[in-house]
Amino acid sequence: MSAAPAWAYASLAASTLLVGSYVGLSKLLVVVFPVLLLAWLRFGIAAVAMVHWVRRGPGEQPLSPRDRRLLFWESFLGNFLFSICMLYGVALTSAMAAGVTMAAIPAAIAILSRVVLGEHIRPRVTVAIACAVAGIALLAYARASPQAAALNAPGDAESLWGYALLLGAVFCEACYVVIGKQLTGHVSPRRISALINLWGLALVTPFGIWQALQFDFGLVAVGTWGLLVFYALAASMVSVWLWMQGLRHVPSSRAGVFMVLLPVGAALVGALVLGEGFGLPHALALGLALAGLLLATWPEREQLVAGLK
Repeated sequence: MSAAPAWAYASLAASTLLVGSYVGLSKLLVVVFPVLLLAWLRFGIAAVAMVHWVRRGPGEQPLSPRDRRLLFWESFLGNFLFSICMLYGVALTSAMAAGVTMAAIPAAIAILSRVVLGEHIRPRVTVAIACAVAGIALLAYARASPQAAALNAPGDAESLWGYALLLGAVFCEACYVVIGKQLTGHVSPRRISALINLWGLALVTPFGIWQALQFDFGLVAVGTWGLLVFYALAASMVSVWLWMQGLRHVPSSRAGVFMVLLPVGAALVGALVLGEGFGLPHALALGLALAGLLLATWPEREQLVAGLK
């Protein structure tokens, strides 16, 4: 296999850093907007920005029935359910907790590949899964301990439901990667981004309208609206396009290594922007998460040798 171009790797890195940043910043938005209304506004703003991406480009093949099914599941799992699980999970935990929990994504991809595709899980990936679980458990313990009050919000505000929802988001993101790889061979990255966003908008609209009728939009500050626009464009438009663009040229297993930047981005936003405390347990948890990511996605020796030839 020929080496992927450098810009493909840059696209994957930029995408995951962007995802990590908006996962962290969403903590500010869920304080203002109800979760389902926030998701609806996100998809609506992005739909307006990407309306010109919906049409089939020159030389692009029409969508097959299989492509249409994959686009629906890509949106339902990777957009709709991921957004709901992630936003509710962040609201019940913290940006840093979301970042460390999201570090389990490559391990989730390995498990999903085993269940769905029958792929063998290497011993190294098994250790990576254990590292991810240990990191999540350590973070949960740190947040529930008496010392947590000195760093962030009291532990009793950190519901176990929050971590369960974040793990649900991990599963949704793993499905997003597996399905997305199948789509990039037939549909352009721009069109994938636009179509799955439209599906997400259709799915969440009834819930969004219900919450909008009970919400006072006059209380929202101008700066919050600006953050909402950034969140919408980053989550539905830019990060998806960057990821699909890179995924066209990089195998899924190798692309997974770039997920290391997601928890890093979220943790940095939590510590530097949101003022969330960063203590030794958090550093150990993040270190375990990063170790698990590298173990799960680092190429085998044979692949490294082949890549050098």
